[in-house]
Amino acid sequence: MQHKKTTSFISVAAAVFVAALVISASVTATLFDRAAYGRLQDKLDLPESIGIGEAELLENYNALIDYNSVFFRGPLSFPTFPMSEAGRIHFEEVKVIFSFFQVILIVSVVLLALCVFLLIRRKRFRFLAFGGILSLVIPSIVVLIMAIAGWDRFFVIFHEAFFSNDFWVFDARTDPVILILPDAFFLDCLVRIVIGIVISSVLLIICFNAKTFDFFKKISNKNFLKILTFCI
Repeated sequence: MQHKKTTSFISVAAAVFVAALVISASVTATLFDRAAYGRLQDKLDLPESIGIGEAELLENYNALIDYNSVFFRGPLSFPTFPMSEAGRIHFEEVKVIFSFFQVILIVSVVLLALCVFLLIRRKRFRFLAFGGILSLVIPSIVVLIMAIAGWDRFFVIFHEAFFSNDFWVFDARTDPVILILPDAFFLDCLVRIVIGIVISSVLLIICFNAKTFDFFKKISNKNFLKILTFCI
């Protein structure tokens, strides 16, 4: 009975780690997908619309993305853009949020790997499908709120929920970086995050449903574990 309870607890924990991994990976991948920003700025013709060269635009954008890495140390400094004190504080707060997701990504990978090793020995795999289902909760809530409130209102609700000040309301005269981060950029990021979570979750649910459990149980015998241990 105790062994069964322990296995159930590990399975639940593993499902939570799967969901944390899927969500944090989608956010982190979107943050560092510089190619997507390049396509967007070409589509919106940002250099022409705001009156700066493409090289300067990308140089300042890359400085912002580099700053949001959890491994970056030092203050934010734009190559050619000035920045107000309110802007500096806001970007510091944004970095805390992105660093949180990156730490969650690293921690969830480590803890999930440990859970997977323990559950393979017990021939339990349902946590992967359960984790996929759990991952769908966040995008479902986001889509529901957007459907009810609309994108503009959702954008305001998000910032009011995560920031205790109004420093996120930028003035282009003192913080021209906002010119290279138009409204369409934030919507594009949100869409890519949601799509990333949904695709990952659906794949987990499809690949690890009840019909595939028997297959994984067959390969998770002692010989497979010995081969896996040898390879590691």
